[in-house]
Order: sequence, then C-alpha cells, then structure tokens
Amino acid sequence: MAYPIYMTIGNILKALRCKPSYHAQVLIGYIPTTKLEGISNKTARRRALGNLFHACMHHVLGPIGPYGETGVAMMSGDGVWCRCHPIFAVFVGDYPEQALVTCTYNGRCPKCTISPGQLGEYKTFPPRVQSTTSNTFLLADSDIRAFHTVCHKSGLKPVFHPFWQTLPLTDIFVSITPDILHQMLQGMIKYLIRWVIDIFGAAGVDARCRVIPPNHRTMLFRKGISTLSRVTGQEHKKMCAILLGLIVDLPIPGGHDSSRILNAARSLLDFLYLAQFQSHTSKTIAKLEESLATFHEFKEVFIDFGAREHFNIPKLHSLSHYATSIQLFGTTDNYNTEQSERLHIDLTKNAYRATNHKDEYAQMTVWLERREKLQRHLAFINWKQQNYLEGPQPQMCIGPPCAHSLTLRMARHPSSKAVSWDDLHHRYGAVEFQDALADFLAQVHNPGLSQRELRWHAANILIPFCAVPVFHNVKFTDGTEIADSVHARPEQRDMHGRIIPSRFDTALVQSGPQCNAPAQGIRGESQLYQSSNLIVCSGCQIAQVQVVFQIPSKWVQDVAPSLDTSPLTHLAYVEWFTPLKATPDPKHLMYRVSRQMQDGSRRASIISVDRIRCSIHLLPRFGPVIPQDWNSFTVLDKCHTFYVNPFSDVNNYLNFI
Repeated sequence: MAYPIYMTIGNILKALRCKPSYHAQVLIGYIPTTKLEGISNKTARRRALGNLFHACMHHVLGPIGPYGETGVAMMSGDGVWCRCHPIFAVFVGDYPEQALVTCTYNGRCPKCTISPGQLGEYKTFPPRVQSTTSNTFLLADSDIRAFHTVCHKSGLKPVFHPFWQTLPLTDIFVSITPDILHQMLQGMIKYLIRWVIDIFGAAGVDARCRVIPPNHRTMLFRKGISTLSRVTGQEHKKMCAILLGLIVDLPIPGGHDSSRILNAARSLLDFLYLAQFQSHTSKTIAKLEESLATFHEFKEVFIDFGAREHFNIPKLHSLSHYATSIQLFGTTDNYNTEQSERLHIDLTKNAYRATNHKDEYAQMTVWLERREKLQRHLAFINWKQQNYLEGPQPQMCIGPPCAHSLTLRMARHPSSKAVSWDDLHHRYGAVEFQDALADFLAQVHNPGLSQRELRWHAANILIPFCAVPVFHNVKFTDGTEIADSVHARPEQRDMHGRIIPSRFDTALVQSGPQCNAPAQGIRGESQLYQSSNLIVCSGCQIAQVQVVFQIPSKWVQDVAPSLDTSPLTHLAYVEWFTPLKATPDPKHLMYRVSRQMQDGSRRASIISVDRIRCSIHLLPRFGPVIPQDWNSFTVLDKCHTFYVNPFSDVNNYLNFI
C-alpha cells in the first residue's frame, strides 16, 4: 500500500541507529505505488514507472542540492548552530531498488560494467563512472532517438534526468552499498541450502536437523529445513548456524567425496560472518576476500553434481564489492536493510492500520506527525527529569574485532530451594556430586596442596547438609538485553501436564586453581588479530553444566568461610570435555572434542559460576547412520564425540576462526 523513503545521517552512532526506539531514522515520504495500468504497452509502462520514481525522488531530495556546496545553518540538539552541508552519500536498498536508482537493467551490476554472462566469474571489472553517465542523460533534452540509442549501448535505462544527476558531490554508483539481508541471507545462503539439499538428499539433512542439541543462540528445526516455505532472513541466519554440521560426514548418494562441497559451504559461511563484523582491520578485509576466492575456487562442484547450471547470479557478483564498500562506508551494520524492514512496521504498517483504509496517505501522515510530537514531548520530559543519565550507554566496538565481554547475572531466588543428593544423582545426572563437592571444599581450605594431598583431605571432609538450593539458568547480558544463557534443568511438566525434556547446556569454562580440569586451552591468540578481550584464551575448556547451586547459607561459615565474603557464591557441577587441539580438522575447520573420562566415568568437578564465560554449541559427530534413540535433548548424553560450532553467532565466531 505504500513505498516509504527513510533518511538518516551518518554522524549518528550505529548502535543508536539500529534501534527503532531511538528514532535515528525518519520517514520523509511515500512514493506512489500505482502500476499505471492505463498504459497498455509494457515497455512504455516500465519506463513511465522509472521516470515516476525519479521524479518523486527529485521532488524529495532536490531541495538539498543547492546547500550541498554552500551549506546551511542548522541547530543541533545542544543548541549550537553549525553550518551543515547535506550530501547524498549512501543508498540502502535491495537489488531491484538498486537497479531502479542507478538506471541499470536487471541482471547487470549497478556498480561496475560487467556483462550479464560474466557475473559468475571472480574478476575485477571497470567501475561505472557518473560523469560519463550524466553526459548520457543530458541527451534527453535534445534528440530523444539518439538518447535512447546511447542508453541502450551503455546498458542504461532511458530515464529523463535521474534525481541524483544534479546533487553535488554524489556518485550514485559508489553509493550503492552491500545488503546482508537480501544478497546473503535471502540470496546466496538460500541458494546454498537448496544446493546442499539437492546433493545430499532432503531425508538425510532433515534427520540431522532433528538431533541438533539446543542452545540459546540457535533455533531447533524439528521438522527439518527442506519443507519450509516463505523462510525469513532471520530463519536463514539460524540455518547458517547448523548448516555445516548437517553435512559433515553425511554420505553423498553414489559414494562421492564431499570435501569440495564442505570447502565451498565453509568459505561462503565464513564470508557471511566476516561481513557482519562490527569493526574491521586490513587482516579481516583480506580474510573476507580470501573466503570469496575460496568459494569461487570450489563452486563448480555444485554444477558437477547437477545442483546448479550456471553462476550468472547478480547477488554472487555483488559480493566482490563488499571489501571496497566496507573501506569506504564502514561496517555493513551501518547500511543493512534489516533496519529499514523493521521500520516498515512502525512507520507504514501500523500507520495504515490506524486509518479507515480510505484516502489512507493523508491519514497516515497525520497519525505519524502526532506520534512524532508525542515522542519529542516525552524526550523533553525525560530530559527535564534527568532520566537520560540513568539509561545504559550503547557499546561501541572500537579497534580490532573482538568478542564482546558479557556480564553474568543470576536470579535472586533459586528455582528449587532444596534438592537432595538422590535427586541430583537421578534427575540432574550429577553422579559424582558429593565427591566433587568434597574435592572443591578441600581445594578452598587448602589451596596450596598437591592433587594427591587434596584427595586425602577430601576423603576426611564431612558435609553437614543433604540438600542444596538449585538454579536452572545462568544468564549473560550485554547491557540491558539477555545476550546468552546456559540452562541446567531436569525433566519437568508444564501447567498442562506436558513433559518438558531435560536440558543441560555446554559452556566455555575458564580453568583455574579451583578447577580440577587440566589447564589447557584452545589457543593463546587468534589467527586474525590479537586482543586482550578474547574470551577464548589459554586455560579455557568446554564442559557440560549439570547443576548450578549454592551452599545453604547457614552452613557456609562452617564448610567454606571464604565463600561467605565472596561477591558470587554460586557454584556449578560440570562434566568436562577433552581440551581442543591446536589446529581444527582440515576438512571443515571445526574443532573436535569428546567426553573426558576418568576411571571409567565422566570427569567432573565443581567450579565457581563466574568461571563460565559463555555457552558453547556442540554439533554431534553423526557418522553414516543416526541411532534411533538420539534426539535434541538426549544427544549430548548418547553421543561421545562432537564438533565445536563456530557459527552459533558472530560473537562466538570470533573465538574460533
């Protein structure tokens, strides 16, 4: 019903721009959505629609043209008057909109002069030059026939004076920016999923989907992914988190080798996650281009297996312009269409629902103007009440890309006030809980003793209580929102009597003096950069959290006086996995871990909860056949070997590249 135009300015922090509640992007107009059905000739109708769009955009942006060079006095929010030069710098839109704005035909690149038959080649082509293009459109005022002929030879639509032609200091072809949502998630990733399903078979891929263990950052596709329709960008993003794990070790019908498919899939996933970094260095840009080159090296495998006939795909070619655009305009979260898609709800859909659906545009604009006045008045009231000082400040990623540090947050009250040893053994799976607690208390009382001496002290410790308060969640925040969580809860029933399966998540744990696990870590530094903020560092290991508990308050002074003065008194019973090797598996670049055993049972210990850094998603090593008793909630117990999933989210990807 409406084609909205949004505008923002470049000196607003991207952490504010991406949140609709901050109103950093404003609606400046609606473009008519008429189809011009009165024009019977289809070619003439398409040209008329293109001219209508540019005429409307010229009406909206034309007034800023004279002030681009001379400047105009504007008052900022703090009351200071400045001379501002409004310059049209960046256009954010999907591929049809990019072609419409640049006056290029569908199937061509809006940024360079590549021919339609070469879109699948990994080569550099000359960029489009605005000065030459502008001279072409000047012919529209003279000989129309000559104008159409020159446009046809140049691969341009014969538009009568595009809106950007008179805007100063503007290069529309450079202004076209990458679009993660439509070019990657709804583009190449969508194609990749379809190709993988065609090669490996829908049955095998869907069967593995049903066995993927849960995690806070992932989504469970319990019916598989092959039958889904109208998949959103967010759902495609969640599919990326498990896609590589679905095809690792999955046999191809006919017994063919899957190494090239894994290399192609891994490189395209690497490109997606690298492109979403919130800051970049020359090394990450080089890694981005290397990932794209690797995909082009192995992409022919999809043609060999019949999943694709050619790669003349405009969205594939657009990936070659990502590095240049990031260097010019910053990271892709500055100009992702996910933000404008979200604005459609507040500034278009809700506005339309508020009308009587008759002569809606006038009612929509009045409704939005009144809302904006209310928002400004509310902001003024908050300013007068000094409430703006109490809100959390947005986190900015400055310097080399690094994993964000998260803040641990525990519930004030336990989920269960008293859980007995027997329940911990049978319902929570904490088989060695009492022995591990004795070892932990011995370590607290005698931190300087050797392991053999600690064992002797632990054997003589008397635990005076027989139940502990238990918490079912460990949460992590990045300011105000829950960014991650670790679940450790047994099987239970909801209010309707339905069974909720047990869930015991895996996490990354910092080893230390109070931990009985070997002090071996993943790596000392990242392959792309060095950063003191990395949470995956020397001394970290993966463990499954079985119980999160506290020592009863009335017994703390008796059994562990030092915990009584500690700011965090929560403890966790964990079962360890083997330390990660120095290098990942060369076939798919994922790290392999397995259960760490001791005397025929799983190695377990009790640690302080503040040693848990974040959740870690493990992908089962399925093998050629999936056992019948495996499902999403039993696979962590039934399976012995796993792969560490680096694609659960961008923040976790930073730790395992």
